[in-house]
Amino acid sequence: MTEIKDNDREIHLFRMRLTAVVIFVFACFGLLVARFVWLQVVKHDQYMAQAEDNRIAIVPIVPNRGLIVDRNGVVLARNYSAYTLEITPSKLEATLDSVIDELAKLVEIEPKDRKRFKRLLEESKSFAGVPLRTRLSDDEVARFSAQRFRFPGVEVQARLFRQYPLGEVASHVIGYIGRINSADADLIEASDDAANYSGTDHIGKEGLEKSYEKLLHGRTGYEQVERSAGGRAIRTLSHTAATPGSNLILSIDIELQKVIEEAFGDFRGALVAIEPETGDVLAYVSRPGFDPNLFVDGIDSASWNELNTSLDRPLMNRPLSGIYPPGSTFKPYMALAALELGKRRPEWGFSDPGFFTLGGHRFNDDKKGGHGFIDMYRSIVMSCDTYYYQLGNELGIDAISTFMKPFGFGQLTGIDLDHEKAGILPSQQWKRERFKKNRAAQKWVGGDTISISIGNGFNSYTPLQMAHAVANLANNGVVMKPHLVKIVEDGASRARTLTVARPSGTIALKQENIDVIKRAMVGVINDQSGTGYKAFQNAGYTAGGKTGTAQVVGLRGGKYNAAATPERLRDNALFTAFAPADKPRIAIAVVVENAGFGAAVAAPIVRKALDYYLLGKRPGDKTKMPVPKEDADVLPVEAPAGVNSEFKPGGETPGNKE
Repeated sequence: MTEIKDNDREIHLFRMRLTAVVIFVFACFGLLVARFVWLQVVKHDQYMAQAEDNRIAIVPIVPNRGLIVDRNGVVLARNYSAYTLEITPSKLEATLDSVIDELAKLVEIEPKDRKRFKRLLEESKSFAGVPLRTRLSDDEVARFSAQRFRFPGVEVQARLFRQYPLGEVASHVIGYIGRINSADADLIEASDDAANYSGTDHIGKEGLEKSYEKLLHGRTGYEQVERSAGGRAIRTLSHTAATPGSNLILSIDIELQKVIEEAFGDFRGALVAIEPETGDVLAYVSRPGFDPNLFVDGIDSASWNELNTSLDRPLMNRPLSGIYPPGSTFKPYMALAALELGKRRPEWGFSDPGFFTLGGHRFNDDKKGGHGFIDMYRSIVMSCDTYYYQLGNELGIDAISTFMKPFGFGQLTGIDLDHEKAGILPSQQWKRERFKKNRAAQKWVGGDTISISIGNGFNSYTPLQMAHAVANLANNGVVMKPHLVKIVEDGASRARTLTVARPSGTIALKQENIDVIKRAMVGVINDQSGTGYKAFQNAGYTAGGKTGTAQVVGLRGGKYNAAATPERLRDNALFTAFAPADKPRIAIAVVVENAGFGAAVAAPIVRKALDYYLLGKRPGDKTKMPVPKEDADVLPVEAPAGVNSEFKPGGETPGNKE
């Protein structure tokens, strides 16, 4: 039977289907148009900005770090450019270890490089470049560049590196820089200068590199760079130059510094030399030292362990944070206190029996039978303990403490380094606070004062404070703040600013009393009975000084025997001095740890320093100082205009020999 088609019905169905398709097509087209309008009209500005961000990159320009030079222009910290191989983990297309293994076929990568990289990787963000190798050779750069397409996420960057040309010399002054770690990054983010550290990898960690970080760093610049789809720079659209960091011109005489460091030999200790009239620190020695270059790229674990576990504590900044009893170097100030407070006249004296008795306890002098007739002059020249036992007992501890404070004992000097310690200037109030949990120990007793009077007992000061005190004395009571940076030179304008231009204050002292003390200190060196006479024979100049020996451990009534005492428990040797005596240009304090008598060890070090600074003589050399080598790094140095300043290229039983 033949089926009859219903053409009208089929045409109707076709038209319905066609209409549905047309509606669907128009709906899809409408959605596309709507999306187009949304993207091109409503979101135009947003996506345009994103496109520009993809096309245009803001690249930070890291400023050149400021130089550090000594007072004569010798460069102590400088910059140099080198290539670094860096990996950005977030951009890698293979595993990190496999990428490093492949790179090792092109560039020499040692195990220590891998260890340092992994440590730095832990401290860095995944989208930041982390150096795998630094200081690539030209051949290594060429080999990598030819194969760069194989290593997405790996780049060779030209970086500025810090270098300390003199190595260990003045290492505790200069300090060092190191890579910014997570703790540093948090501090930077919390500061108001975070944007200035964009693109910066290193920051000052110790010494002047840290305390003058903001000035040394400079101001970061920026470039607007147009990039291709592959991220390659095509052209520079705009450029804002970086401002280099300021240069620091130090008060340090680096040649004097070298002479003193060599004079220490294998001894541990500290020496600070100050120009009394200006407060310029001429030498700042902490022995032993360390090589700051080790820290720039990240110190390896072996070197770190060696420095950190050494019994000699080379990382300790001894002039700033080492605390030592001053020993008999304290006596001139005690004598000056007696004059100023009316407790003694210079000519008053007595026959020294060699001991002083207080409360049934006998305090011995180092010389059995005494020194004979002792007045103020001879008490300093011969370092008679008995004279000061009596004097201290009469003055009392609070009068002593009040008199010593203006000289800087137990006070922060304010030197331009971080982490300075205040030391201990004892008083009754100090002892009550120190032993507040032990009421029985709070009471100040006469024996405490006796020990203090000869520079032992609770007395504890930094070598910097001792040098500051003798500089104040040499400068007739005019106090100049000690400083290591003499001039700051602006990185952009080259304008120079003197850091300390005027006195901090004046100690109220009578000049005739100061002259008495200075005359006695000259006698220490020039009088044949003086404790420093032997070390300064035929010096060629007149200096004043004072020897000192300070106990490291209490004797508990026993007699000190250096030969039978372990080396690190032996007495410290001290010496303070100023020269020339009539118009001092230099004041010095030195502490030599566990070296014994000040006259035997500390005074000869000071002699070498003064010989060089005043006469230009080096140890064993009778000629004047040679001129610097022609290839030495030297930055011209001049005094700022208008500046009137010469700027030229404790024990329990006291009683020890000096």
